[in-house]
Amino acid sequence: MSHRQRPPPRGTGSPAPGQAHLESEPYNIIPVHNLLADHPSLRYPEVRAAAAALRAVGNLRKPPFAQWLPQMDLLDWLALFFGFQKDNVRNQREHLVLHLANAQMRLTPPPDNIDTLDGTVLRRFRKKLLKNYTDWCYYLGKKSNIWISDRREVASDQRRDLLYVSLYLLIWGESANLRFVPECLCYIFHNMAMELNKILEDYIDENTGQPVMPSISGENAFLNCVVKPIYETIRAEVESSRNGTAPHSYWRNYDDINEYFWSKRCFEKLKWPIDVGCNFFVTSSRRRHVGKTGFVEQRSFWNLFRSFDRLWIMLILFLQAAIIVAWEGTEFPWQALKLREVQVRVLTVFFTWSGLRFLQSLLDTGMQYNLVSRETLGLGVRLVMKSIVAAGWIVVFGVFYGRIWTQKNQDRRWSAAADRRVVTFLEVGLVFILPELLALALFILPWIRNFVEQSNWRIFRMLSWWFQSRIFVGRGLREGLVDNIKYTLFWVVVLATKFCFSYFMQIKPMVAPSKALLNLKNLKYEWHEFFQSSNRFAVGLLWIPVVLIYLMDLQIWYSIYSSFVGAGVGLFAHLGEIRNIQQLRLRFQFFASAIQFNLMPEEQLLNARGTFRSKFNDAIHRLKLRYGLGQPYRKLESNQVEANKFALIWNEIIMIFREEDIISDRELELLELAQNSWNVSVIRWPCFLLCNELLLALSQAKELVDAPDKWLWYKICKNEYRRCAVIEAYDCIKHLVRVIIKRNSQEHSIVTVLFQQIDQSVQSERFTKDFKTTALPQLHAKLIGLVELLNKPEKDLNQVVNTLQALYEIVVRDFFKEKRSIEDLREEGLAPHNPASMAGLLFETAVQLPDPDDETFYRQVRRLHTILISRDSMQNIPVNLEARRRIAFFSNSLFMNMPHAPQVEKMMAFSVLTPYYSEEVVYSKEQLRTENEDGISILYYLQTIYHDEWKNFVERMRREGMVYDNELWTTKLRDLRLWASNRGQTLSRTVRGMMYYYRALKMLAFLDSASEMDIREGSQELGSMRRDTNLDSFNSERSPSSRSLSRTNSSVSLLFKGHEYGTALMKFTYVVACQIYGTQKARKDPHAEEILYLMKTNEALRVAYVDEVSTGRDEKDYYSVLVKFDQQLNREVEIYRVKLPGPLKLGEGKPENQNHAIIFTRGDAVQTIDMNQDNYFEEALKIRNLLEEYRRYYGVRKPTILGVREHVFTGSVSSLAWFMSAQETSFVTLGQRVLANPLKVRMHYGHPDVFDRFWFLTRGGISKASRVINISEDIFAGFNCTLRGGNVTHHEYIQVGKGRDVGFNQISMFEAKVASGNGEQVLSRDVYRLGHRLDFFRMLSFFYTTVGFFFNTMMVIMTVYAFLWSRLYLALSGVEGSALANDSNKALGTILNQQFIIQLGLFTALPMIVENSLEQGFLQAIWDFFTMQLQLSSVFYTFSMGTRTHFFGRTILHGGAKYRATGRGFVVQHKSFAENYRLYARSHFVKAIELGLILIVYATHSAIAKDTFVYIALTISSWFLVISWIMAPFVFNPSGFDWLKTVDDFDDFMNWIWFRGSVFAKAEQSWERWWYEEQEHLRTTGLWGKILEVILDLRFFFFQYGIVYQLHIAAGSTSIAIYLLSWIYVLVAFGIYVVVAYARDKYAAKEHIYYRLVQFLVIILAILVIIALLKFTTFNFIDIFTSLLAFIPTGWGLLLIAQVFRPVFQATRFWNTVVSVARMYDILFGVIIMVPVALLSWLPGFQSMQTRILFNEAFSRGLRIFQIVTGKKSKVDM
Repeated sequence: MSHRQRPPPRGTGSPAPGQAHLESEPYNIIPVHNLLADHPSLRYPEVRAAAAALRAVGNLRKPPFAQWLPQMDLLDWLALFFGFQKDNVRNQREHLVLHLANAQMRLTPPPDNIDTLDGTVLRRFRKKLLKNYTDWCYYLGKKSNIWISDRREVASDQRRDLLYVSLYLLIWGESANLRFVPECLCYIFHNMAMELNKILEDYIDENTGQPVMPSISGENAFLNCVVKPIYETIRAEVESSRNGTAPHSYWRNYDDINEYFWSKRCFEKLKWPIDVGCNFFVTSSRRRHVGKTGFVEQRSFWNLFRSFDRLWIMLILFLQAAIIVAWEGTEFPWQALKLREVQVRVLTVFFTWSGLRFLQSLLDTGMQYNLVSRETLGLGVRLVMKSIVAAGWIVVFGVFYGRIWTQKNQDRRWSAAADRRVVTFLEVGLVFILPELLALALFILPWIRNFVEQSNWRIFRMLSWWFQSRIFVGRGLREGLVDNIKYTLFWVVVLATKFCFSYFMQIKPMVAPSKALLNLKNLKYEWHEFFQSSNRFAVGLLWIPVVLIYLMDLQIWYSIYSSFVGAGVGLFAHLGEIRNIQQLRLRFQFFASAIQFNLMPEEQLLNARGTFRSKFNDAIHRLKLRYGLGQPYRKLESNQVEANKFALIWNEIIMIFREEDIISDRELELLELAQNSWNVSVIRWPCFLLCNELLLALSQAKELVDAPDKWLWYKICKNEYRRCAVIEAYDCIKHLVRVIIKRNSQEHSIVTVLFQQIDQSVQSERFTKDFKTTALPQLHAKLIGLVELLNKPEKDLNQVVNTLQALYEIVVRDFFKEKRSIEDLREEGLAPHNPASMAGLLFETAVQLPDPDDETFYRQVRRLHTILISRDSMQNIPVNLEARRRIAFFSNSLFMNMPHAPQVEKMMAFSVLTPYYSEEVVYSKEQLRTENEDGISILYYLQTIYHDEWKNFVERMRREGMVYDNELWTTKLRDLRLWASNRGQTLSRTVRGMMYYYRALKMLAFLDSASEMDIREGSQELGSMRRDTNLDSFNSERSPSSRSLSRTNSSVSLLFKGHEYGTALMKFTYVVACQIYGTQKARKDPHAEEILYLMKTNEALRVAYVDEVSTGRDEKDYYSVLVKFDQQLNREVEIYRVKLPGPLKLGEGKPENQNHAIIFTRGDAVQTIDMNQDNYFEEALKIRNLLEEYRRYYGVRKPTILGVREHVFTGSVSSLAWFMSAQETSFVTLGQRVLANPLKVRMHYGHPDVFDRFWFLTRGGISKASRVINISEDIFAGFNCTLRGGNVTHHEYIQVGKGRDVGFNQISMFEAKVASGNGEQVLSRDVYRLGHRLDFFRMLSFFYTTVGFFFNTMMVIMTVYAFLWSRLYLALSGVEGSALANDSNKALGTILNQQFIIQLGLFTALPMIVENSLEQGFLQAIWDFFTMQLQLSSVFYTFSMGTRTHFFGRTILHGGAKYRATGRGFVVQHKSFAENYRLYARSHFVKAIELGLILIVYATHSAIAKDTFVYIALTISSWFLVISWIMAPFVFNPSGFDWLKTVDDFDDFMNWIWFRGSVFAKAEQSWERWWYEEQEHLRTTGLWGKILEVILDLRFFFFQYGIVYQLHIAAGSTSIAIYLLSWIYVLVAFGIYVVVAYARDKYAAKEHIYYRLVQFLVIILAILVIIALLKFTTFNFIDIFTSLLAFIPTGWGLLLIAQVFRPVFQATRFWNTVVSVARMYDILFGVIIMVPVALLSWLPGFQSMQTRILFNEAFSRGLRIFQIVTGKKSKVDM
């Protein structure tokens, strides 16, 4: 026991009366209220010191209206004065004590007196906790109310420090939803701290003459008087948002409420105590209402221009300049730029620039006018002035530019006077760009910029007011110089590449065809042309796709360069050096040293850490480890402690692999490091390293028969494992033979002498001279026989005796080089002395085998057997791919750079927080057995996918006493359910993974404090214990002791001293926020029982939930409750119950859930883990190293979020899951790596990231929660962190598992959710501020990795649209034909090449290939890529581009983003056609049909398309897009091409379309209901959204306009009348439809004959009209089909416009017709999509091919997926 852990002093005598109550009070981690309790954490003097400091109330004035008890402390004192809740006080007391104790443990050097709280610990904590508050005071120019000077060292200040810190924590702990508005908390703290100061300084109240009292006090006063009014305001605002559908500008979200406190007006208006009558609280009337503050979110694509104006200005100006220069037609741009004319033309970029600035100021005014009110007039003045100044610049440039040309035209040449005017113009331009030059200067000197932004000087404030309105966040974001240079270089290279490419490959080739088209005279238009004069419109259409690609291709260049930079960074970080078990074998010998170096704390000298010398030594040491310089294994043999520690850790990892069933018992024996017994003189490496080595050594001995000893031994020693195998085999045989022969027999002495002789000759290096090496193979064969006999369950003594005799014969006869007679042998003691005793055979009576229960002995025998016989080189141990991947990653990570591990006592404490709603906890028996329509149950599916793991599980169950298989459903049911749940995405899997932290910390704490003796004895004890209990798979009788050892305990835990639990509990806690656990308990929901079971089996697990208690008729009280399972009482106990001001969920559900539970987390860091994650024991060992990163500087700041790498574990389920996980993996590894370094814009994007807890809890928490705008809540934590000056890093030596969606529809829902979330981000204030506050290059990185990626995906699709529509225009108008006639065919040909750049597919796949080749090797990566292509991954990626485009665009225009619960199930069932149609009709199918229609019309009417090759080259990628969008949902649908299912699906689809059901029908049942839901977004959109929608819908009328003139009936006329007449057709068709529909409604039921008559008349009429047309006009029969192409789109366009005007039409009778026409269209689309599906189903062979494509990954692992899909179960399975 170390001197620091003294047992707590025990009081004598009976306990005080209050004591009994104290002992029964439930506690969370430490019983702070009762320091005499017997609890392992109370051994630490630091805990008692912190608690004592809180109790030092001293001579403070006692609260007047309450009873003061002697055991009360400072927190109680505050609570009685200010009215905090009792449980809030208890919660924060433990929080504070734990934190201060942990901080004091970490002090280096340790304080002189460990029994009192150290002042520096407290001061540091106060400064960190209140840093945001002091910044806020400085920003507002207010004096801080913390009255402590940081200079004096006075003991009494400690109490004051404690009071301030406690006050803040108590406010924070009770403010519920206000935790999302951090500056509001600052305001509350500011005022309450003032009152606290008055009490401490004994102020007298002027009115009463009494000592000052706080303005609010009494029971729950703080909640009711401070929190509640503000909470109610937020709640009222949320209600006025109509569930998030109202425009953002109508209501205040969390950010608006918070930013009210960024100006001094909060002091003037709100006052203290809070004035509830102030206009801040008005929500109903619009007049006195405080509107939006700080920012107004408006739905518009202009937001992208507003937020990233610098990027667009750069792109537009370059495009303009490039076109001007290229127009000259010189070979290189610099040749054109020599001409004065071109130079002056290029100056027009200043017009564009000033115009764009003016546009920006107009947009600002148009979008932000809501912010201007009486209180904020300054803002309005600024908006107007900016617009006036911008307009002024346009005029100024116009005047000066005009003067240049007037002068030139006067002089008819470029005279000196004209040149002078050019110079004047340039001088004006210089003034215009002064701000940009200033910004550039400050960019080069980042620290000056930071100073300017953060200072409060008047002049700087004026400047920043003009250029960027002054706000509290987003100041001083510049990085250090080194980082600056890194990302600047990156972007300079990317931009240079892009601009060169754009100029030479995009812009220059377009100039010649454009000129040719412009110069085309007498074009023959084939329709009525409105602009006859020139062909400018046609030229414009040619340019549109080019310009669109020009605007988006920076994304491609970014993608290419970031892949290679990421690979470079990864290489330098030593990723992927150990990729597989072969590479691990080469390095395993340095592995022990690596574990020692990285995972075991060194004895740190006090001043050694962090000096240059220590860093240098570290680097040298790492090099030695990495490349095996110096032989570390020699050191291991001499240093047994290190070897034993290594063995403990390694064996524990392997044991846990066995617990998780990813290795079998046999593999466990091959992988574990055997404990040292049998007097073996070398390290006993795991068997899988020693295999085959002994045989190789034997063959070497055979070859080198005549070589001297030294040479032979030198050859063998060249391989370390071979040397060990030889020595171990010899030592073991020596020991074995002596053990099985009775001690005092003659035979025993003979054997002993023999071995002595061999030992002597080896020592004197005479072995090859004395013995024949040729006899060794014979000996080897016999020894194998002996060991095999010993291994048999029934041991046959006679055979053992025979084998020993045979061995003796070989040794005596063949082994010695010189022949010896029997006398010689007797003399030397190698034969029995008196021949009489030889009457029986030698060894006959002397053999005695150990007891069959001696597991240790037989296990060593098995090991020896393995070493003797193994011939193969065991490359495939372990068999399981997951086990291999984990071992490889873990071993590789230990050779990467990571901080040194501190001792567990000195590490940072941390918590894990998981939000949970109602997902699966553990699969129930029914869920595992229930079969889907194909006869597949979840269990059967898992047995098939995880075939080897199932075998291992059954083997483990048998070892634990299972006899018959059906016991799995009875006695072993819990194990079975857990086995299945740990392969799904369930809460139990996540909890198991996170609790590995606790196990790892306990083990590390043991290793930290254990002495050499403990470890040495321990490892031997363990060896014997483990052999008794765990692995008696070879003897069927079970030893009685094995039942006692529960499986959940790890083997190392048997050695613990007791303090390990205390240390681990103080350093780690796991809180699961089960929001509705209370309701689940009340409903007797099975989920609640499972959660309780999880708490029961994991002692560090806590569950937080919201409890609703009914008080009156309709009234409810809400509480945040924390519970745990008490092992002594054996039931769940409630620890804390903190009352909330009202319902929890005002914003998005998940962040609200996290926020309510965060008050129960502990420690310096909190790791946010989602419900779909998993963790691994070997990774948990590295958590101490990770947390040390908080002490390092990355650039100019320490990190506030540590990004962690994820491994997507769902990749093996199907090919879809594989594509998804491949994409995701490259994003979470390579993508995040580049963002963190060199680009410095990594945002917290997902879940294993570790937050600096105190930094975030004072700055708005770990996610944002406003309705709709923060729908992707996680990334806003990163935005907030960056804006407030935090730093996000990324670390790849530790990883967390993550599950992803696996079914096609789930994946699409997920993509939709992410895209909608990005659409909302575009509107958000965070993105706007980052776009303006980051420097230019970081802004580029930020744009292209967040919203820019989605925007550019949309641009790609837009390009396809623009390209096809412009081709259609050229074809139908006749421009193409005329151009061909005038032989500018070549010109149009160059435009074709443009379209190949659209192939984004390859470039988005590039990061994937690069990351794979880094981690798995280049050939493997290329092979994977080709396999993916064969499995149609391009189809999938193209489809998901469509998903992103649709939802991103729709969200920005119309809103309607919602959280989509994607479900985490296994997907093997077939999705019906109707379901796919519902999901994808609007987002993909209709668009694909539109593009397909354009392609068909183009093929039939284009002059170019007559040449088949040109047509294919031109449209192949567009056709690929169309086919992908239509076919992907069916290709990736199990049994998608099964003929019977296709037939059923079609029936089902028609039933759905014609369903006439009730009002309450769901969208799944009724087409009409679905149709209304699909246009829901049009009801909530604004005016601009509707106008844009109508403008976009007009495109469908173009088909009619273009095609009508191509009909034969038009007879070549191009009059406008033809188009107008064609509308008669539309009206007639519509009229006929109405008549038939009317007849059906009126007659179909009763007088059916009339209905048939009407139909007959219509048909007759149509035939007559057609005959008449054929006879009297130039009408041609084919015209009927052509005209369909024209009029069907027209109808669709009319329908869409009718939907926009639904509020107008819905009341009229006309609406019913609209609905029925819409139904017809959906039937038409359904049939069009069904045709290819039906065709493929009907053709033979497609079904099996599709199954192969879908499940190939599983096929290659030899699975019976086919049975899964077709449901032919094999009979053997249960």
